[in-house]
Amino acid sequence: MAGIVTSVENQMVKLRERGMTLDLDEDKTKEILLDIGYYRLGFYWHPFEIDADHNFVEGTKFSTVIDLYYLDVDLRYLLIKYINRLELNFRTNLIYWVSMHYEDNAIWYTDASIMDAEYLKDIKSHYNTNFKKKNIQISKHHVKYPDDKYAPCWKTFEYYTFGSIVKVFEHIIDQNVRKQICKQYAIKKPEKLQNFLNTLVFVRNSCAHSGVIFDLHIDEGVSGVPEIPFNNNYSHSLDSAVKALLYLMNNISNNRKNELEKKLVELFNKFVKNEIIKEIIENKLGYSYSN
Repeated sequence: MAGIVTSVENQMVKLRERGMTLDLDEDKTKEILLDIGYYRLGFYWHPFEIDADHNFVEGTKFSTVIDLYYLDVDLRYLLIKYINRLELNFRTNLIYWVSMHYEDNAIWYTDASIMDAEYLKDIKSHYNTNFKKKNIQISKHHVKYPDDKYAPCWKTFEYYTFGSIVKVFEHIIDQNVRKQICKQYAIKKPEKLQNFLNTLVFVRNSCAHSGVIFDLHIDEGVSGVPEIPFNNNYSHSLDSAVKALLYLMNNISNNRKNELEKKLVELFNKFVKNEIIKEIIENKLGYSYSN
């Protein structure tokens, strides 16, 4: 039956039987299996499996699997750092431009004339007693202003996730207000910025929850990035999402955009002589070494 616990020693036996070369010393291999875990490492040796019985292509090395694992880890940490930078900038711009348009309404995010009904029906479910208690500035606001049902957007949105902030943008009724925010990123159509943001929320959440990202598939696909072609014209790869991030970062800080680009090149170039990992980077992740 499935789900039977297997000792580290038996895990090593199974890997050998399936054709993997355990090229690290035995103690190090055990240490890694006990640290990362057999099941999780399975996501990283999956590209080397050749059949339904999980046998490996001839020559598969344990060290190669570990190289792929740490590529994924380093890439995850790198992307989340710069997506968080985007999140901060987008939150600031959303608050500023919408609040300037509705300057007499600090709680415009609760107004039925500004936000569509689909968004407003969820307000009460998350702006509740628990939300007020656990977020210190919101709690202080309601102590000081007990008659206020909601705190101003610049206080409230500090406690929203990136995904929640993006949903606010999505549900603003006035398209001219949305276009004003788009201008800050040199984008004309709100739908394009929405697509970029939805994509990067998905990538950010995958990174934050330790998801496997080297072969991440963007279901919706990334809308065309101005003047930047996708490798192999494929818009569903992680590399396409990275191109969207770089485009947005360039309109926030050219220095940060260049910094991210440089760090990505440095990371991928570590594997330029490792033909197996290089092929995975190009075919799974979508990156092109020729760019």
